[in-house]
Amino acid sequence: MSDMTENPKPGLMRNLPLLVILAAAAVGAFTLREYLSFDALRDNREALIAFRDANFVLTVLGFVLAYVVIVGFSLPGALIATLTGGFLFGTFAGSLFSVTGATLGAAIIFLAARHGLGDRLKARMDASQGAINKIKRGLDENQWSMLFFIRLVPAVPFFVANLIPAFLAVPLHRFVISTFLGIIPGSLVYSSVGAGLGEVFARGETPDLGVIFEPHILVPILGLSALSLLPVLVKAVSGKKDLTK
Repeated sequence: MSDMTENPKPGLMRNLPLLVILAAAAVGAFTLREYLSFDALRDNREALIAFRDANFVLTVLGFVLAYVVIVGFSLPGALIATLTGGFLFGTFAGSLFSVTGATLGAAIIFLAARHGLGDRLKARMDASQGAINKIKRGLDENQWSMLFFIRLVPAVPFFVANLIPAFLAVPLHRFVISTFLGIIPGSLVYSSVGAGLGEVFARGETPDLGVIFEPHILVPILGLSALSLLPVLVKAVSGKKDLTK
């Protein structure tokens, strides 16, 4: 009886960080959309610029911290935050600050997921047979390629790209490096849109947030995605690693 009453507690404590993140994401989805929106940025743009001009370092630190919280707790508004970074700091500096905050926030989700579920799921996949084990083995042998691929492809949700590596026991340093480098292209695109928001606001228009799907932008990003898989293809063609068996 004592085992039955004591076992659930360690499991609950192990999953507590991930449960907190999921709860915060659910609450934020309903309560923060109004505040983390394009309209909020437009209405408060002058106050933000004035604060930045008077407190630049504090603004940078506050922006990165806010981005960490948004990503770390899966709150809505990451896209608006990237636009804000471009608006306040310009394309390249804004992208750097956004990528830094996003990477730190992603690491929080990664560690919470791995602490709660990753070790047990990895053990089950290692012990499994058939297709699941083959997929797991293929990912293990080509971690860098797969990590960059899921970051570069716009169709893969950011939250999902944080969880998959945690469940596959990817080392933290690989996750951080691939996240930081892999999200730079998309961040540069949206930061550049943010850098031009002054003119958009002056015209009373709304920015084109679908710009990343324009051929002249999407094709190079997909090209990088394909390039990230090149080592996998080379191994398959050369016969060194036959992932189809």
